[in-house]
Amino acid sequence: MTEPLPPLAPTDAAATPATAPSVRPSVLHPTVRFMLSHPAHWVALGFGSGLSRIAPGTAGTLWAWAAFGVMQLYLSPEQIAAVIAAALPLGWWACTVTARHMRVMDPGNIVWDEVLAFWIILWFIAPAGLWAQLVAFGLFRFFDAVKPGPVAWADALFKGFGARGGFGIIFDDLIAAACTLLLIALWRF
Repeated sequence: MTEPLPPLAPTDAAATPATAPSVRPSVLHPTVRFMLSHPAHWVALGFGSGLSRIAPGTAGTLWAWAAFGVMQLYLSPEQIAAVIAAALPLGWWACTVTARHMRVMDPGNIVWDEVLAFWIILWFIAPAGLWAQLVAFGLFRFFDAVKPGPVAWADALFKGFGARGGFGIIFDDLIAAACTLLLIALWRF
């Protein structure tokens, strides 16, 4: 049984009376109302960072960076690893539900994939100074946006709606994180 779709926000494209709910238009620019309509939206949209109309992936990565800094104040590296491990299945679920509700296979406003991937990068390079973190940020944004080689392969691998598509939203960012970490490791070596 599938859950009903949330109502479209007034600023989103509205369905005409003759349009059945199953063919409603996509939510191209989610609103605060859309985000608050389901807990999965809150997570997938990066607690609001994905609502940015300009570079939502970058906004989500910046939010991840700030959130990681807060986690470092209160949690041990092992506890942060546990948060990241829990964030993966939570994000998979949230991305799956939100993409289905938006009716877009891999919406740019879903930023939990960036959040999760950048947390992994920061966890692996910690402790790292501001410049090292800035380099990691730049490398990750490059791999995520340009999608060279293995990232493009990962991006094309899992498409569609449902769990497969939800995992696909996250998977290419995990590969972008792996490429970032590989370059950092080669640079350090």
